[in-house]
Amino acid sequence: MTVLTTLLTALPSPLFAAPCAKPFFFFIPSWWEYLPTIDTPLGCKITFNPPGDIWLVGLAVLDILLRLAGFIAVISIIIAGVSHIFSGGNPEKAASARKRLYNSLIGLAVALIATAFVTFLGRSLGG
Repeated sequence: MTVLTTLLTALPSPLFAAPCAKPFFFFIPSWWEYLPTIDTPLGCKITFNPPGDIWLVGLAVLDILLRLAGFIAVISIIIAGVSHIFSGGNPEKAASARKRLYNSLIGLAVALIATAFVTFLGRSLGG
């Protein structure tokens, strides 16, 4: 595990040259979101101490996946709305669009609640 620690903390990379402000790519957090960081003149240094910090990285990856699931649910809501508009009075197509809309809204609600819970856990356990 010391090789992994050395690699993650000492490897010069654009990922580590970012400021410690925890940058987002649109709405997606970084994988080191909950790890303790140190500001240096060369950028941000991430402190990774296995095996305890593996859980924090796992929570950050889970947070990324849940936010992507929420984004996909929003896209599915838009598709369901468009398909409902273009159902052309066909009751089967309209019912299918409404069912997709309901399922997408449920998926969005689950993704939002789970993201809030994971974010709370990550900030409580992390630095």
